[in-house]
Amino acid sequence: MKFRKAKKEDLTVIIGMLANDKLGKLREDFTEPLSEKYLNAFDKIDQDPNQNLIVVENDQEEVIGTLQLTFIQYLTYQGGIRAQIEAVRVREDQRGRGLGERIFQWAIEKSKAEGAHLLQLTSDKKRPDALRFYEKLGFKASHEGFKMHF
Repeated sequence: MKFRKAKKEDLTVIIGMLANDKLGKLREDFTEPLSEKYLNAFDKIDQDPNQNLIVVENDQEEVIGTLQLTFIQYLTYQGGIRAQIEAVRVREDQRGRGLGERIFQWAIEKSKAEGAHLLQLTSDKKRPDALRFYEKLGFKASHEGFKMHF
């Protein structure tokens, strides 16, 4: 298994994984060719040194997972850095093999190596299996989150 920076040609597979769940089907537009919005977003992410859009490959160099890891500089915690993990997905035919846990272990190690003092994530309350998974990994539901959609 290999972790590497995503390339533009990985986008179709990445968006396919993001769209392949109950909530993703409602918010993603997985049509080919991909919407320009995805291409523009990729360019912005790719140019930002604090963003890490990562794909996970198997031994045959097929993309079987993805995540986005963002490093956020704060003034709090004495100028600390927070890592935020988002959009973790495992290809449907690869689920149940421990890949999600390995993705998180990679992200934890990368966050520590970058000097982050914590790794945070958000998860929809409609994903009870995911919430249990995060708790099993050692994440604590320590805060209430709020969002305002526009």
